[in-house]
Amino acid sequence: MAKRTCPVLILLAILLTACQPAAVESGDLMKIRLPMGFIPNIQYAPFYVAVERGYFADAGFEIEFDYSFETDGVALTAAGEVPFAIVSAEQVLLARAQGLPVVYVAAWYQDTPVAVVAKSESGIAAPQDLVGRRIGLPGLFGASYIGLRALLAEFDIPENEVTLDSIGFNQVQALAADQEEAIVGYVNNEPIQLSAKGYDVNVIRIADHVSLAANGIITNETTIRENPEQVRAFVAAFLRGLTDAIADPESAYEISRTYVETLADANEAVEKEVLALSIEYWEADPLGQSHPEAWENMLAILNEMELITVPVDINQAYTNEFLPE
Repeated sequence: MAKRTCPVLILLAILLTACQPAAVESGDLMKIRLPMGFIPNIQYAPFYVAVERGYFADAGFEIEFDYSFETDGVALTAAGEVPFAIVSAEQVLLARAQGLPVVYVAAWYQDTPVAVVAKSESGIAAPQDLVGRRIGLPGLFGASYIGLRALLAEFDIPENEVTLDSIGFNQVQALAADQEEAIVGYVNNEPIQLSAKGYDVNVIRIADHVSLAANGIITNETTIRENPEQVRAFVAAFLRGLTDAIADPESAYEISRTYVETLADANEAVEKEVLALSIEYWEADPLGQSHPEAWENMLAILNEMELITVPVDINQAYTNEFLPE
């Protein structure tokens, strides 16, 4: 999933983020802000469906979507300023390494949607073809960089055997203009945009080669300890929305129009393809489940990158206990 991430220390974010109440009563509902980590987008269809069809309300919540940086969501949740946030798995482990008590309680994406994309004419079709090539990515941080590093590690390709360019979120333009030989983006974003512009591209999906924990819902240890039923209710409401979005993407798309203003002028075929490809990464039996191997792989790559240099117990970082039985 496309996202914004801010390369600053999460602890610093806690100090700089203005404190606001985590929740206030609104009639019989608890009004909460839900940090999303990115701008309004069709990829958030399960959450929009869960709000529009009253699933969150049935669970006792009135949701205000907060499209701030992902690290802000981690910091706010860790500090108890909000009870939940949507973040990627590596942020959970990075936070735990800093002593922040966040816990991942439901998987949204079952694997990372990060991918390497290249024009077909480049001859880049497999991970080994990246050796000696120039690769553009948003920066040397976040899920895109970590996904690329995991791919390189899986094929024993040292980072110094590729050239990495920090280009911001301009991957489509950079590849189209041949400023880069390959880019790192998301399966459900950049390849679709490039194809819509008429480019024939090859896509190397990280998930085809190494399983990594990806985006999901976090809370904090205090909420789990003091309000476990609140966590269970929130997760159940989200999973109801997720189930509906997977089963009926057309209705999910129509509901999302209310929440994503840009859909009014967007290429509908492209946006529906984004949703369809996203669904491929959401599907699971059961929905929402985390897998130990994916978390172990994520921790291993963060250790290798020396982004984590202290012991982190992944069994404390995520749980499946709040999934419906």
